[in-house]
Amino acid sequence: MSFDVDIGHSSASGPREHNEDFAAAVRPAAHEVGRGLIAAVADGVSTGGLGREAAQTSVMALVRDFHAAPATWETTVVLDRLIGAQNAWLFDHNRRRGGPGGDQQSGRTTLTALALQGHTWTVAHIGDTRAWLLRGGELTQLTQDHALDHIDLHSQLTRAVGLDQAVHVDYFQGELQVGDLLLLTSDGVHGVLPRAKLQAVLTAAPAEGGSQDAQALSVRVVEAALAARTPDNATALVLCVRGLAGWQLADTRVGAAQLPVPARLKVGDALDGYTITAAVADTGVHRLYQARDAATRELVAIKTLHESRVSDAQEREMLAHEAWLGLRVGEQGGAGSQGFVRVREQRAASAFYTVFDWHSGRTLEQLLAQRGSPSAGGPEVGEPALDIPEVVRAGLAVARALGRLHRLGVIHRDVKPGNLHLGEDGQWRLLDLGVAVSGREPEAVRALHAGTPSYMNPEQWEGDHGQPASAGSDLFALGVTLYQWLAGRLPYGEIEPWQTARYRRDPTAPSRLCPQVPIWLDHVVLKAVARDPRARFETAEEFALALERGASRPLHAPSATPLVRRDPAALWKVALAISVAFNLLLVIWLLFLPR
Repeated sequence: MSFDVDIGHSSASGPREHNEDFAAAVRPAAHEVGRGLIAAVADGVSTGGLGREAAQTSVMALVRDFHAAPATWETTVVLDRLIGAQNAWLFDHNRRRGGPGGDQQSGRTTLTALALQGHTWTVAHIGDTRAWLLRGGELTQLTQDHALDHIDLHSQLTRAVGLDQAVHVDYFQGELQVGDLLLLTSDGVHGVLPRAKLQAVLTAAPAEGGSQDAQALSVRVVEAALAARTPDNATALVLCVRGLAGWQLADTRVGAAQLPVPARLKVGDALDGYTITAAVADTGVHRLYQARDAATRELVAIKTLHESRVSDAQEREMLAHEAWLGLRVGEQGGAGSQGFVRVREQRAASAFYTVFDWHSGRTLEQLLAQRGSPSAGGPEVGEPALDIPEVVRAGLAVARALGRLHRLGVIHRDVKPGNLHLGEDGQWRLLDLGVAVSGREPEAVRALHAGTPSYMNPEQWEGDHGQPASAGSDLFALGVTLYQWLAGRLPYGEIEPWQTARYRRDPTAPSRLCPQVPIWLDHVVLKAVARDPRARFETAEEFALALERGASRPLHAPSATPLVRRDPAALWKVALAISVAFNLLLVIWLLFLPR
């Protein structure tokens, strides 16, 4: 659900010849609601007419690119990167035009940006523009000016976009409520309207026949500044919050900490409009139920913590992160949400749980268990034959899903047959984002050496702690999964943690274990599970393209991994063996052969 926000904007040049203020607000598109609404006001500063350019480019760079950032990035990170990039660009232009020191060929600007997400507001602030919050009739200033007030320095800015090579941004965050009014102003407004006067203007009843919408309020604020004889441009941007958007990660974490965990549910029990129809799984950490939505009559899946984990704050936070991540992935809509199970947004939940769409079907692990292990001559009598087109279709679907995850900055970390699901609708989906990392996961998830050992790339086992999981780790795991499906066994066998000796040989080509496998698919899978990371696919898109092209443009046969790369100590072992043999021969010659 998107925000219901009424936006109003008014700006006047006042006694100045040019208006160097600039303001804008952009609502999220249907597929961008997770990023939220962005608004900004800037007040350009120059003596050569370049202040307007600085203000306009700074605001537009921010509001234009804000929604292009991955939905999994934290708001302050997005704002910091966009403002930093704009500052670098403007500073460089000022330097080329004669320097940022205040001459006629430079432009700088103040900037105050406001992002509304879920139930939270975030302000980024540089300079002496201001952000205000009106709640319950009380007006609060959210920002502090970066300016020196001196008898000889008329509000000399200490911070501005384009002033220095690096810019330091102040960030403020708070809870958003229905009925809040947020106001962004340039110093032409608050320079002549003290807080009490500004509050009176915003809370005054409209004249008979007048309106109290955001646009009318912004006009009233600017007119009040002009009436107070402001010496500068006057700009006001008003946002009236009528309704909140869907919950964000911070909101979900609050629910995880405060709401109770449901007791063990039985068939027929009711939970917030859902009726339990079956108990599906119990892992000792989570319980999974099938339920029916009383409003829509649709089947859903409900995931809760096991009652033994009620007091485990880390498990609560991990489930909250999984729910939030599922919502962000599903926000892309259409093709963007294919390959995943959609998480449903909850309203007024009485307990802590997550609701997913229900998809009947089986996991690849269940399908492989039914198929059994093929012999060199193919599957045993009575077992279903290996369906090569279905293997390719599944590999394509999962590779594309991983590509979408990786573009969001998310690493799955547990791709395996048990997490690949074929629904009765014929769609392959990637399950379980419980141990995925997004940059906003709880510390417990980040520190966890997650994954199933036999599907983890060998770099994660090297050294004392191994390398962290990456996008390449997911692609390696997908390659192992496809290899197991085709060959009936794992490429490197069952791996125990830090058992690197298993990786000191190249896998056998799947076609040698199952003649049904085409040679081109051999090459794709062997490239995906290569011992040397430099020989593998670099991106999920490259992996998907290789599967899509198939026999029409096959990959080259992978080269055998040199012994030195598979076992760096091999040369020392060979040298030791030669040395031992030479010394043994020398001993024999000295003791037994005639001299």
